[in-house]
Amino acid sequence: MNLRQMEVFHAVMTTGSISDAARLLHVSAPAVSRVLSHTESRLGFPLFERIKGRLYATSEARHIYQEVEQIHRRVQRVSDLTHELAGRRQRSLSVASSPSIGQVLVPLALGLFRQAHPGVKLHFRCLSHAALQERLLTGEIDVGVSILPMSHPNLESVPLVMGRLLCLCPPAHQLARRKEIGIEDLRDEFIITYSRGTPFGSRIERLYADNEEVLRSATEVGSPQNACALVHAGAGVALVDEFSLLAWPMGDFRALQVRNAPPIIADLVHLRTESLSPLAHAFAQALRQVAHDSKLAVPHREGDLTVV
Repeated sequence: MNLRQMEVFHAVMTTGSISDAARLLHVSAPAVSRVLSHTESRLGFPLFERIKGRLYATSEARHIYQEVEQIHRRVQRVSDLTHELAGRRQRSLSVASSPSIGQVLVPLALGLFRQAHPGVKLHFRCLSHAALQERLLTGEIDVGVSILPMSHPNLESVPLVMGRLLCLCPPAHQLARRKEIGIEDLRDEFIITYSRGTPFGSRIERLYADNEEVLRSATEVGSPQNACALVHAGAGVALVDEFSLLAWPMGDFRALQVRNAPPIIADLVHLRTESLSPLAHAFAQALRQVAHDSKLAVPHREGDLTVV
């Protein structure tokens, strides 16, 4: 199947009819029928059963669709990328971040950036760790802000923001009277945890292992923001990053420091092969400023940021 045949096949599978597929592709229904018939002829087996004027996908078609759907998404990504690149011919900046720091600090930095650069078009989104790395490597975003290390040889990371790992517990919890705890103090607690294999989940597991303690899970969530919401609702105890806590100024919980927990560093990340543009550098400075105002900044070092 060539790309055009895949496009028609995908449209028919998605819409369920020749006429709807034709409208989706902005072509005539006979044109869709011809491409579909030719495809089936080339394949040597039918893709659809035609019963009383309706199409029903065969088992072969359903198997093929799984692969075609992946190709369709990649083609769509190429289309999105070309639009992104076309937009950058104007004055624009594309930023993506980890969800935790993207709730408060990055928006504050973009607001400060906007004051100095009112004519620049901004693109901002929060992405998972894997998606953030992928978008940086493909050039779909200019700069990323990650609270987890980006260990890829083609990416350059500069530490800008430093936060703590905190333990959240309901106000009536036995630990709530304390200002600081150790991992050993959570020995009898069932913790709100994160998916195994995720970067933040791995960080928590490693902390427990370093302290020779066993992590017992009560509830598994997708992000520290989810964990904050559950503790706020009285559903348990959680370990979260300090950046997430900034989005919960009225949270109904106590935040306790975790003794001997390594700091959480948020890095500014960009392609190693490209120095920061002046706009990206201005954003980095704005992020450093809001982090400093929030007492979360990493001390500045000369040569941290290279600008073109």
